[in-house]
Amino acid sequence: MTDFHAYAAKEAGAKLEPYSYDPGALGEHEVEVKISACGVCHSDLSMINNDWGFGQYPMVPGHEAIGEISEVGSAVKNLKVGQTVGVGWNAESCMHCSPCLAGTQQRCETGVPTIISKGGFADRIRVQDIWAVPIPDGMDAKSAGPLFCGGITVFAPFVDYDLKPTDRVAVIGIGGLGHLALQFARAWGCEVTAFTTSMDKEDELKELGAHHVANSKDSDAMEKLKGKFDFILSTVNVSLDWPSYLATLRSNGRLITVGAVDKPMGIPAFSLIAGGKSVGGSDTGSPDRVARMLEFCTRHDIKPMVEYFPMEKVNEALEHLESGKARYRIVLTN
Repeated sequence: MTDFHAYAAKEAGAKLEPYSYDPGALGEHEVEVKISACGVCHSDLSMINNDWGFGQYPMVPGHEAIGEISEVGSAVKNLKVGQTVGVGWNAESCMHCSPCLAGTQQRCETGVPTIISKGGFADRIRVQDIWAVPIPDGMDAKSAGPLFCGGITVFAPFVDYDLKPTDRVAVIGIGGLGHLALQFARAWGCEVTAFTTSMDKEDELKELGAHHVANSKDSDAMEKLKGKFDFILSTVNVSLDWPSYLATLRSNGRLITVGAVDKPMGIPAFSLIAGGKSVGGSDTGSPDRVARMLEFCTRHDIKPMVEYFPMEKVNEALEHLESGKARYRIVLTN
């Protein structure tokens, strides 16, 4: 057994440093993956800084890992050595609690996040076999990592909330998540609107899939959109004027947030009662949902827009992400 070599935060808010650890014996339901690339997500920053209060240190971040299986446990039947797979937010599920039995293993009552298990900013990673999802033929593996968090996060609500190709859909926040949501919604057959405060990106947003681009700071533009949308997907992690967005929903419309807003959303009850509207949230997806998303991406040529950094420049990559300059996802390469 040789040690895994990684980059870890020794304490909350610390810079990442080279870190080696012994993963112990391979579990019978585990696979070991030799990492070739790993996406960098804003959730990595939140975990490093312990913004959500459940960080464990030393922490090896990274939950968008791509690589080749180098070893499989004795009970693994669905995967083989040499297969290219991706690993997302989840590393382990119990497979016997109610969410697991219902097919929503990402909500396992005792599940272990990849970052807690030891994540993908490393040369190797180990996860339960169900969470190593094969990369389809024809998909560019090097850029695929962001699909395993950002991609599934915006894809899952389309399935879970029964989005229809006749629906009018709006996306709030066109960044690492939003640029993928536009592509999904367009391929789904929906009429797609991008909400943005950066109208200089209008041409780019239309290339990504938006039929329309609306300036959310323009009160006249927002007024004209009242009662237009069946579904709004919010990808931002800051508080907004939520009643103004609810006003743009049609009867029975939904506003779903996938951005981890850290303050109460402050939604007046009457904004929901009038028109039977609703607000909800969504997380990631089950292994089967992830696999179906990857197939959908291959079928419709949906790809993240990626900037690459070598793994040893992980701190520079995190600073680039925190500055807001990433367009639109960052991938570390080994």
